[in-house]
Amino acid sequence: MYRYIFENVKKDLKKKIVLISGPRQAGKTTLSKMLFKDFEYLNYDYDEDRNRIEKKEWDRKKDLVIFDEIHKMNKWKAWLKGIYDIDGVRPQILVTGSAQLDTLRKVGDSLAGRYFSYRLHPLDLKEIKKYYSEIKNDEAFLRLLNHGGFPEPFFDGTENFYKRWRRTHNDIIIKQDLLSIEKVTNITGIENLVRLMRTRVGSNISYTNLARDLEVDPKTIKSWLDILERLFVIFKVVPYSKKIKNSLLKAPKYYFYDNGQVQGDDGIKLENLVACALLKELHHIQDVTGDDVGLYYLRNKKGEEIDFFITIDNKPIKLIEVKWSDDQLSKNFKAYDVYFSKISKLQLVGKIDREKTLSHDTEIRLASKWLSEIDLKKQ
Repeated sequence: MYRYIFENVKKDLKKKIVLISGPRQAGKTTLSKMLFKDFEYLNYDYDEDRNRIEKKEWDRKKDLVIFDEIHKMNKWKAWLKGIYDIDGVRPQILVTGSAQLDTLRKVGDSLAGRYFSYRLHPLDLKEIKKYYSEIKNDEAFLRLLNHGGFPEPFFDGTENFYKRWRRTHNDIIIKQDLLSIEKVTNITGIENLVRLMRTRVGSNISYTNLARDLEVDPKTIKSWLDILERLFVIFKVVPYSKKIKNSLLKAPKYYFYDNGQVQGDDGIKLENLVACALLKELHHIQDVTGDDVGLYYLRNKKGEEIDFFITIDNKPIKLIEVKWSDDQLSKNFKAYDVYFSKISKLQLVGKIDREKTLSHDTEIRLASKWLSEIDLKKQ
């Protein structure tokens, strides 16, 4: 199955170790095994592979060696550094994992200067249009809206399969992956937190309120949410406050990588779908070009909110509001004209009879069409 980062990864493997992180079952292993015909795959979860990894026994004449879930090995980064410093990239080295690899970009570490990293997201409309055009855009939009973009349930396309897949997917993440990175005793509490978050997608989150609902303290809630972020279950969008008078300063919003997790009306599901597409596009820009990127929302103390605010290299790029069927421009855009008068403003609508261009920088567009063509570097 061809994926959007395929060519970039293959090119970078010639120069560095390549790390691919992302949600479990997003397609990392499948992609890795497609890069070269002559490869060796070693999974740290398997006893036999684990012994070979620890003894450094693999075929150096292969084009590629793939280390999967190696982050579960003690001091894995120092171990990998040693392999790179002795062997170089002969064979080429690819590391995949569903947790923790992403933290490398946030902290200094022994692998500095020895790797490039990518985050593989689930499918979105842009990727489907480019590589799986046999699925019409309207059909793809409905599947993504209701079942999310994880390849297996997306291509099956049925509600029954998705529900069965989600149950096992959640169990693996909570009861296997979580315990491999954190010593957590209250598994039930985290499962209940996930259930609560499914009903609060796109809402300003109060740690205190969540703590009261789950009968734990706010610090525990913050810790659990951080773990769920590291496991690619949810991601956080924080308010943008730089130079905006009376802006909201703290309350984050959370979204699910799996759109099918969202409980709410079609408008909330669409907002989550847009959030996923924007984050994927921004992560791809950052992973390929090195640009700093930002995904925020805007909200002031009067409650005037814009769903998404995008920056690239700290420059404001676009304000985006999401509606299900409202073809009238949101009045909330005006609240931010004084700060972003020349920045592109976009209202994405799930159902609309006619798209509109209200000025050179203000548009109302059909969400499914715009998302299939998204290019934040040009828009």
